[in-house]
Amino acid sequence: MKIAIHKRIDSYSERWVEYCEKNNISYKLVNAYSSDIIAEVDDCDVFMWNHAQHLHKDALTAKNVIFSLEHAGITVFPNFKTTWHFDDKVAQKYLLEAIKAPMVASYVFYDEIEALNWLKEQKYPVVFKLKRGAGSSNVRLLHSFKESKSVVKRAFKNGFEPFKESRLTLLNYRIKNFKDGQGNFLGLLKAFYRFVFPKFGQLGELHQREKGYVYFQDFIPNNLFDIRVVVVGNKAFALKRLVRENDFRASGSGKIVYDKNQIDLRCIKIAFEINNKLETQSIAYDFVFDKDNNPLIIEISYGYSISAYDYCEGFWDENLNWHNEKVTPQHWIIEDLIKSLK
Repeated sequence: MKIAIHKRIDSYSERWVEYCEKNNISYKLVNAYSSDIIAEVDDCDVFMWNHAQHLHKDALTAKNVIFSLEHAGITVFPNFKTTWHFDDKVAQKYLLEAIKAPMVASYVFYDEIEALNWLKEQKYPVVFKLKRGAGSSNVRLLHSFKESKSVVKRAFKNGFEPFKESRLTLLNYRIKNFKDGQGNFLGLLKAFYRFVFPKFGQLGELHQREKGYVYFQDFIPNNLFDIRVVVVGNKAFALKRLVRENDFRASGSGKIVYDKNQIDLRCIKIAFEINNKLETQSIAYDFVFDKDNNPLIIEISYGYSISAYDYCEGFWDENLNWHNEKVTPQHWIIEDLIKSLK
């Protein structure tokens, strides 16, 4: 057995390589952007690429390469069922509705007049989102029809730069950390530089503008946190993310609670149930709670932070039994792929 790994700094690939070397598993590093990538992995049984939404080259080609190799019979991560909906909240809406998952009610419009007519009938606030973005970037709370109309007009005219707010979110996060004594001046300086001079091809102008649609979700009030549950095979681990100060968004706040006793087990149960329907290899589910305290899925993502989960106290199995063991999702991913080859 041989594994091909596309290596990228600050990605799962570093831990995949670590696992292969520790367990004497044959692997080779490849450049997934190469025109000859298909031929380059011809001698491999597995291909792994932790593609990212903020990298233009990844967004442009990752799914094409991965799905092509999967069609050819190579075991891949992430596979089609795991990643076709990645960084596309509208696709996730359709998918979760199709399998009747408990989710926050979501609405998409591809016609400006239809969207405006719908907004006239709504009780405010409503949540506006772009399809793309992570860490609560590109998510806004609209408080009136006037404000919503402005957003709709822009969506069907000039559109939105998908990662402009991501740069602002990163800068604000670095500023807060620096003030709280949790960050350093270099990190703050880098965030400021990226905001003023977006790196070409990453958080910059190569990404296409988001336009020609609008996407809304019901606003679920009085949520002081969300629950993120990550399922990898038959294991699930979770954490609680507190909302930002004077905000309604939890993702990207950096305020994390790892105490397993503060995790609602219904979220774990639902995550396993939904994952069995979706048949994904590894995916994160974000939950909030409605006025009757029922957990609802906001969105899903195959990609999630690496180091944030190192502090999880353990994991649950499919029978909701607790295992007080180290959480190593990137290692579990390889282990599951190896099992699938046998």
